[in-house]
Amino acid sequence: MKFMVQKLILGLSVLGLVATLTACGTGQPIRNMESQPVPSNIKTAEQVKKAIRTAGAGLGWIISDDGAGKLKGTLNLRTHQAIISIPYSAKEYSLIYVSSVNLDYDSTKGTIHKNYNSWIQNLNNRIQVQLIGL
Repeated sequence: MKFMVQKLILGLSVLGLVATLTACGTGQPIRNMESQPVPSNIKTAEQVKKAIRTAGAGLGWIISDDGAGKLKGTLNLRTHQAIISIPYSAKEYSLIYVSSVNLDYDSTKGTIHKNYNSWIQNLNNRIQVQLIGL
């Protein structure tokens, strides 16, 4: 009987540890890409807008107008959705979190599923490539 109790306690401890590690592994601080510099070869905000639209479309983002000097980016992957605001000018642009669905966003901790930051980093990298190519 004592052996069974020890085995049960050990099993519950391992299960608790796995649950804790799993929960910690999915949430990361949201990383906004603020004031990203535009290369000096770019002269107009329209060029920046075009680069953002092209980069986003290539990665599956839906990029739509959201007022003067601002775009809205929406990424739908399976049951997940991320929405970002993209203010831009001839000198810089930013990728700012707005909302999400099924990405474990925690407003009190400022955390989100780890894939979100990868998606934003990929978008930023692609925008930079587009800007350099203009």
